[in-house]
Amino acid sequence: MKKILIASVLSFGMAVSVQAKDIVDTAVAAGSFKTLATALGAAGLVDTLKGKGPFTVFAPTDEAFAKIPKADLDALLKDKAKLTAVLTYHVVAGKVMAADVKAGKVKTVQGSDLTVTTMGGVQVNGANVVKTDIVADNGVIHVIDSVVMPK
Repeated sequence: MKKILIASVLSFGMAVSVQAKDIVDTAVAAGSFKTLATALGAAGLVDTLKGKGPFTVFAPTDEAFAKIPKADLDALLKDKAKLTAVLTYHVVAGKVMAADVKAGKVKTVQGSDLTVTTMGGVQVNGANVVKTDIVADNGVIHVIDSVVMPK
């Protein structure tokens, strides 16, 4: 009986370690962030978001990116400096869970502030937060329905 219990504990521990994913792997596995994953690659930010963190990412879905006219999105994907600024504007240092969100300004990794509102649902610069607390081993993802742009 003791051997079975130890084997069960060990196999559970291995399952947990295999399932742990960073922000990028978690987003890719979700399947609705293909454009975000492409953009992170084009900006050279994949390794950063696979890093230690913790990070809070307000992640636009593929549908959010589709709201940007194709020519504008194509131009953004080719402009590494601007793309990096836009993507890092969606990232906050630290792990902020939905229960900890407060209305106000929050400093992004890009350097500018996002405005968070909580009346009638949480919004970030007017983008609706449609899903919260997707936990990764180096932070958390909150899904938004629009791409937010730094000023």
